[in-house]
Amino acid sequence: MRKVAAVVQDGAEPFGLGSMCEVWGEPYHPQDDNPVFDFVVTTPRPGRVRGATGYDLHVEHSLDDAADADLVCLIPKRGYLEPSPEVVELVRGAYDRGAQVFAHCTAAFILGEAGLLDGRRATTHWRYVDELAARHPEASIDGNVLYVQDGPIVTGAGSAAGLDAALHVMRQHFGARVAATTARRMVVPPHRDGGQAQFIARPVPLCESEALAPLLAWISAHLADDLDVETLARQMHMSGRTFARRFKDETGTTPYSWILGERVRAAQELLEQTDHSVDWVAAEVGFGNAATLRHHFGRARGVSPQEYRRTFRTPA
Repeated sequence: MRKVAAVVQDGAEPFGLGSMCEVWGEPYHPQDDNPVFDFVVTTPRPGRVRGATGYDLHVEHSLDDAADADLVCLIPKRGYLEPSPEVVELVRGAYDRGAQVFAHCTAAFILGEAGLLDGRRATTHWRYVDELAARHPEASIDGNVLYVQDGPIVTGAGSAAGLDAALHVMRQHFGARVAATTARRMVVPPHRDGGQAQFIARPVPLCESEALAPLLAWISAHLADDLDVETLARQMHMSGRTFARRFKDETGTTPYSWILGERVRAAQELLEQTDHSVDWVAAEVGFGNAATLRHHFGRARGVSPQEYRRTFRTPA
């Protein structure tokens, strides 16, 4: 995925546009080693675009600039029941040529106008779920989730759920590490809805301590080892008691909890990126066996390792 186009119309919701700019329009930063996209904001009639909350936009690019985008992001707007015919045509064309289409919040109504909701599962903001379902009875509209993907069509529930959906798409194309780094940069925590894990990669814990930073890097590189407090304390040339106290003071958690979180995160990436057995993954990240991995992974992510892999396995 190289090119991402955001489509705005009169009445554009600023948060919807801003969230897409934040995810897909970020320049390269060496600390993140993040992918960079050809990101463009487009509109049916370039120039002044009326905003929804007291200020307008000036957009230079027309819908022609979205005609070759790999991902088309439809930004919600006031007056969501009046989509531009040109935008509807763009969406149909993007779908026909195999592009991915993401409709955030009430932009899902544009997908309906384009005939892309029939026979699909989708979502929108909870206030408009019944209306969307009534207008498109052949679709399965789910109002209890943050986002839904059905084939190349992604729909988000609204507001901050746009970030969840965008990170989901990011993870599919670039893996758990890139998605987690993006979430960490935006200071986005993991999300859950109704007890269901939303599969947002937990941002890697940060530690400002210059003294502990090398140890944390060492731990991440030796997750398969027996990492008890005494072993870690020896790395820091401290007693076990002093080390445990200092670790909690400077990270806010215990060594055990920090290592457990890192092992789950590493397992998550291996489940996405390899076809190795769950037993192999468990051994690689230090859980020892599949039963222990299932226990801790289920508590941390809300699903089993097998279910997570079925949902988010990406090509090697």
